[in-house]
Amino acid sequence: MGVPDVCAAATVGRMASRNTFLPDDLIGYTTAHTTAPDDLVRSLAERTRAETGGAAGMQVAPEQATLLALFTRLTGARRAIEVGTFTGLSSLSVARAMPADGRILCLDVSAEFTAIAQEFWAKAGVQDKVELRLGPALETLATLPQEPTYDVAFIDADKVNYAGYWDAIVPRMLPGGLILVDNVLWAGRVLEPVTDTTDVDTAALVAFNEHVIADERVDSVMLAFADGLTMARKR
Repeated sequence: MGVPDVCAAATVGRMASRNTFLPDDLIGYTTAHTTAPDDLVRSLAERTRAETGGAAGMQVAPEQATLLALFTRLTGARRAIEVGTFTGLSSLSVARAMPADGRILCLDVSAEFTAIAQEFWAKAGVQDKVELRLGPALETLATLPQEPTYDVAFIDADKVNYAGYWDAIVPRMLPGGLILVDNVLWAGRVLEPVTDTTDVDTAALVAFNEHVIADERVDSVMLAFADGLTMARKR
């Protein structure tokens, strides 16, 4: 079920970022061989489960947070942007991995959920690295300078607007910049034929995935990681 721009509320058909493509024993093995989340990340995950109810599935998986931090360090990113902040695990991971002069711009519509994010940014001592703008993300993106600015971008919001977010962000990425997009496999539903009865999120993701692979501005790879992760490098 589609929702308005960057909705951080639970929706019908919204999937958690847990890997649905590997058997549980292999998921356990890969998780056991990935750097474990620290106490702050575990605390944020527990707080999210306790206070957001069914919406907690929108939080990225801990291994995704580890991956985001790793990519941030590998690229030496100093300017990042994310669409869809929720309770802040992804932005927390990126902000902690950036150097002291790094900055991340977070776009979301929920004051309630991002209040938790702000609390944990402060606990991590990275609040000065983070700028939060509340409001429809497409509108906020349209107000940003046109010139390339960002080293890293993360898109994890309402699926019906993925293509719009992508087209707004790609021109604003620096050459060599990395764009990461979550939920692109949608628990495998992207393989189902799109018909008049297909839910709007699935149809939007199928169209978005075709949009990305046809985009000559980037080199991209789709990974069966979590609920599907597209990685794209701005040419």
